[in-house]
Order: sequence, then C-alpha cells, then structure tokens
Amino acid sequence: MVNKIPLIATAFCLSTCTFSFALAAQDLNEELKLSQEYQKNGTSSQTNIELKEIVFVIQSQNNSFHKKIAKQLEQNILKQASGLGKKNPTVLFIHQMDKHKGAWTILPLLEHFSATYGRNSSWIFFCEEETNIRIPKLLETLTRFDKSKEWFLGKALYDEESTIIHHYAFAENPKIFKYPDFAAGWALSIPLVNKLATKLKNEPLKSDFTIDLKHEIALYILEKGNGHQLTPVPEFCTVDATSVKAAHCATTFNSSLPLCGNPVKKENIFVAVKTCKKFHRERVPVIKQTWEKQAALLEYYSDHTDSTIPTVDLGIPNVERGHCGKTFAILERFVTYNDFKTSWLVIVDDDTLISISRLQNLLSCYVPSEPVFLGERYGYGLGTGGYSYITGGGGMVFSREAVQKLLHSKCRCYSNDAPDDMVLGMCFNGLGVSVTHSPLFHQARPVDYPKEYLAHQVPISFHKHWNIDPIKVYFAWLAPDEDSQDGKLHQHIKEDL
Repeated sequence: MVNKIPLIATAFCLSTCTFSFALAAQDLNEELKLSQEYQKNGTSSQTNIELKEIVFVIQSQNNSFHKKIAKQLEQNILKQASGLGKKNPTVLFIHQMDKHKGAWTILPLLEHFSATYGRNSSWIFFCEEETNIRIPKLLETLTRFDKSKEWFLGKALYDEESTIIHHYAFAENPKIFKYPDFAAGWALSIPLVNKLATKLKNEPLKSDFTIDLKHEIALYILEKGNGHQLTPVPEFCTVDATSVKAAHCATTFNSSLPLCGNPVKKENIFVAVKTCKKFHRERVPVIKQTWEKQAALLEYYSDHTDSTIPTVDLGIPNVERGHCGKTFAILERFVTYNDFKTSWLVIVDDDTLISISRLQNLLSCYVPSEPVFLGERYGYGLGTGGYSYITGGGGMVFSREAVQKLLHSKCRCYSNDAPDDMVLGMCFNGLGVSVTHSPLFHQARPVDYPKEYLAHQVPISFHKHWNIDPIKVYFAWLAPDEDSQDGKLHQHIKEDL
C-alpha cells in the first residue's frame, strides 16, 4: 500500500495542472476582488436569513473528551438561539453519523445533507469542537451573501511553497489556491451542496488517501463545482475571543493547549523510538540534544545493539519502509515487560521532534482506561469503505487499554515491511475503536504548513529533518520556555522557520 503513494501523488499533480494554469492567469489581487464581489452582491441583494435556515455541523469525534466539548458547543449555540428568541437550529455531530463510512471527511455526507436539508435550509455551517461562534454576527455575515447562489466561504489558507502534504499541487504558484481553516468555521450554501451532491451521485469518490482534508475538500469543489473557489470571509477568525481583534469576528478559536486537571506525570508515559544502525550517528544525536531529557522512560529500538545510545535489538531485521514487524514487537514488549507499568505508550520515528511536556498536558484530557489511539489522522479508501489511521511520523499515542485490546485480537502484520500505521488503523477499525485526531501532531515540517494555520496552535510534534536544521526547529517550536536561552532569539528563529 505504501508503494502506491508516489503514483497517487503524480496522478494528483497531473490532475491539477489545468486548474493551476487557469488560476495562475488570474490577478494576484484575487482575494481582494472576491471580497469586493461579495460586498457588491450583498449590497445589491441582501437577503435576511433566519437561524433555523443554518444547519450547524460540528466536526466531532467519538471519544469521551471530544464528545463532551462538542456537546458544550451545541449547548452554547442553543443558548444563544434562546436568548435571541429564535427557533433552535439543527445541530449535527459528525461522530454520530457513523452509518457513513469516513463521515469525518465530509464529502460522503453531502448527498445526505442535500436530501435532508436541501429544501428548507440555506447554509451548512461546519466548525470544529473548539470553534467559538457568535450567532448574531454569523447571521449578519451570512446575510451579505445571496443564499440562492453557490457559495464556499471560510478563512483562507494557502501554501507558501508547494508541499508533499498536498502532493505538490499548484507547484508553479501554490499561493493562488485557497482552502479553509476549519478552526474558523466554513460554510457551503445549499445550492452548492445540491450541485456537489449530484456530482457525487453520478461520480462516486475515487481518492485512495485522505491526508489534509481542508485542502482536499477545496480541491474537490474546484474540480467538481465548475471552478468554484473559496471566498475569504474576514469575520471567520482564529483569534482568541478575548482579543481586541475579535470585535468584528463571527467566529474565534481558543489557541491554548488543552489541559483537563493536572498534567499526566512523565513517569506515566513510555516513549519508544524506532531507529536503525544507519541512523544511530545521524538522527539519534538530535533527539539527545533536544527532547530526550523530557522523557522519564524512553528506549531506542534498533536492528543493532549499541551500548553508547543504548539501543534494544528486538530481533526484527531492518526494512526500508513500513516497519510493521518492529512496531508490533514494541507493542508486545510494552504489555509484557515487567518494568513498564505506564498508562501511555508513545511510538515515534528517529526523525520525529516532539514536546513531551505538552503531551503531558494534552493527555490529561483522555481516559487511559478507554482504548485511545491518538495522533494525526489520515484516511485510506474512505470513499469505498476503507479505514482511518494515525500517521506514524508525527507520533502515535496509545493507552494501555488500546494496546491490550489490539494484541488480544490477534490482528497482526502481513509482513515485517507492511506500513505499520495503516495496519494499526485497519486493526482498530475492525475492533470498532475510533482513531482520535489531534491537529497538534504533524507528519511534516513547520515549513510545510501555512503560517496562519500554525499561528493558532501549540504544536506537539513535527517530523522529518529534510532541508532544515532540526535542532533549531525544535527550540523554535517545541522546547519548553525554560529551555530557550533567549526568548527574543527563540521568537526570531521561529519566524524565520
């Protein structure tokens, strides 16, 4: 399965060429033009909308912590509606729409939205669990757009340079393609939903991999919506609700790191690093100079015993890719080795940069007695009944309960070099255990993400040392403040990176 990725990436790039050339021919001030266009439309044909015409879709997850905060958002929406004397709007939770395989990828739900809400609603408004919504301002904002027309609204993100995450799409000028920041909320008018639903009915989804959903949704709308692009909306924001800048915003976002009580003690987190002999001198020293000292319990697993590191040889021969055999050997060791009594296991690559202290905060929100499989979520074949998985480079976090449940199932690798993260996703899917997504884990480098996207995050991990100084990246983005020798220097390096 891993070998498919380069072929898919090539096909993806070729499929975007037509759109790339068309977009490149547009004025570089396209965003300003779009803004002027919707202001003109709003002035000439304002159409008041009722709150009941908006269907709120919370991009929730099937985990006790995430269900709780999604429920709080629903209650806040309904409370605001009551305070305005409005009829309650429809509020949906993505995690409850489990009859749709891969519901979190949104596109498989569009036919359902069209059939169910296509007559009596005007907008489908999507948001994350932690998006703050000011209902009066949202109504005011949406009123500016003619609800009888096709609209794709959101806060615009764009790539500074072409990136592997997006299969190097729009390589000639990646800045011309805009996609929504989910944290700010985003909206589709019902006419556009109906058009896309018809396309989906006639041409079912074919994509094998879901890697960055926000980019892929925008690309699908561009391709299947007759060149329809995202319209940037200034009122969709990711600033903090208490910020002075939030006065004009219909949405805001809390960018602080989740913390639910006391952080998990580092002695209750076991960290496993996958490495091999050829990277003992290249990558392991980076870990030792950066985040190793944050971990109370850590072991390096290799194909070669090296007492200077030290490493543990699990008896699994090294392979060029996949590493499934090594990962499952780590899982077995975690549950059987007497010295390991921790509630949490973290498995990372030897070129993963991670903040253990931030992870301690995040894990305080999860219950280790539940089967938790946490990290950055990808999808495989979700349009045709596939499964979700946690991509390994950003780090995979397991509760002990999850590891025990997995190993009791006898689900195993079909070969030592099978893609471990995908096999784990397939196994947990078969067990009915949902993977839990956190956007704070990153499969790629900071330069591979829009600055505006990272600006409202407190990241937990990044991955890959390619064309960067990994030590500088760690101290700029992930190091605890006390580890940064000079705060101003720290910020300067971060801006440069």
